[in-house]
Amino acid sequence: MVFSSFTFLFYFLPALLACYYILPHRLRQGRNLVLLGASLFFYGCAGTEYLKLMCVSIALNYIGGLLVTRDKLRKGALALAVAGNLALLGWFKYANFTVEVLHGLGAAIPLPEITLPVGISFFTFQGMSYVIDTYRDRGVCQKNPLKLALYISLFPQLVAGPIVRYTDIAAEIDAGRENLEDIADGFQRFSFGLAKKMLLANPMAAVANGLFGLPLEALSASGAWVGAIAYALQIYFDFSGYSDMAIGLGKLFGFHFAENFNYPYISRSVTEFWRRWHISLGSWFRDYVYIPLGGNRRGKGKQIRNILIVWTLTGLWHGAGWTFVFWGLWYALLLLAEKLLGLLPREGEPRWFSLFRWLGTMLAVLVGWVFFRAETLGGALGYLKVMAGLGAAGTNQGQGFYYLLEYWPEFLVGLLGCLPAKSWLERRVKRDGRLEILGPKILALVLFALSYVALITGSFNPFIYFRF
Repeated sequence: MVFSSFTFLFYFLPALLACYYILPHRLRQGRNLVLLGASLFFYGCAGTEYLKLMCVSIALNYIGGLLVTRDKLRKGALALAVAGNLALLGWFKYANFTVEVLHGLGAAIPLPEITLPVGISFFTFQGMSYVIDTYRDRGVCQKNPLKLALYISLFPQLVAGPIVRYTDIAAEIDAGRENLEDIADGFQRFSFGLAKKMLLANPMAAVANGLFGLPLEALSASGAWVGAIAYALQIYFDFSGYSDMAIGLGKLFGFHFAENFNYPYISRSVTEFWRRWHISLGSWFRDYVYIPLGGNRRGKGKQIRNILIVWTLTGLWHGAGWTFVFWGLWYALLLLAEKLLGLLPREGEPRWFSLFRWLGTMLAVLVGWVFFRAETLGGALGYLKVMAGLGAAGTNQGQGFYYLLEYWPEFLVGLLGCLPAKSWLERRVKRDGRLEILGPKILALVLFALSYVALITGSFNPFIYFRF
């Protein structure tokens, strides 16, 4: 079950809201139990074996959180809890990749039959952050196992983020208070996210799949560029759309999740891009890996080492494959170049120079998305070669032009949607109080209706980040 499905929109969510709000606010723990049961059911729809794994993760982190508050057990309990989380993640996500690497080295090891559980990277990182934060500050330890279970399994952000810290929502689990303003804002935010997915990400997926699916010898340079741009738009509106829906759903139940995207495609450097893209993941690696390793405080050599470690892990977090490893190292090298060679934007630069910085950043990001999208390193390099005009001429030179003609409204709206147009519009409508209140809500209703039409007439297209 996914947010952009008929079952979720018209059965699961209305039934849950009815069961949740039929209980008075004074029965907060009763509402929590309803939400916990719904979250486990939501995850269990992906498979009962996944639900068992979720329960193991909850038990592991609950026990780990209790033990790290005890003086004599603190360090050992922390090590065991982190190792246990990484072992679960490693087995389900990286066992097959490890065996394939060993096969390449000549080892005759049978390939295990493992299905990747949905969202395992997200809820594993949340569980680890809880145990580590409890180790650092014993005051955050949650002794009620049901409350911790709700934190780890909370369905709005369970399978594709944003990654939420326990300290950010602990008070809302204990004594949150829903209000009509948050509920209205939640439905509005959810509708905007649903529209991103149904009206922009899915059409861009059709373009990207069509062009990336062509044999390289049949792909023209123009088609390769259109495919890369389409995938960049697809992954942005797919993932940011899910984050919008998660934030909106959280508000319906009294939770306030942090923003996960901040217009990354207006960035003038790769460093800025990663401050704006998947913010919760970047802050997780900063706080739990980069800073504990020493960050940039122990000389240039250690800083280079730490950045390489963090970005190799970031690549592997996204997927068990050499394309993801290379994708992570690509960004590590770009970030190191910006930091060590003085390539970051400086005060007093001519404004026109920002355009060149932006173009260079977007080119670097597009190259990265090719590696992210390709099935193999060879396929990624071949695709980039075609983009550079160094490959075969292509059997159909008009393929890129055809997709642009077919999907020009989605390309146009998508490119405009990458700009902070929302902030600009909000400033303009504030001149009319009635428009400020009703405008976004009417627009949300229109977008929901259009998304519904796209839902019943289109084909199923899951969120990209579900596989992480």
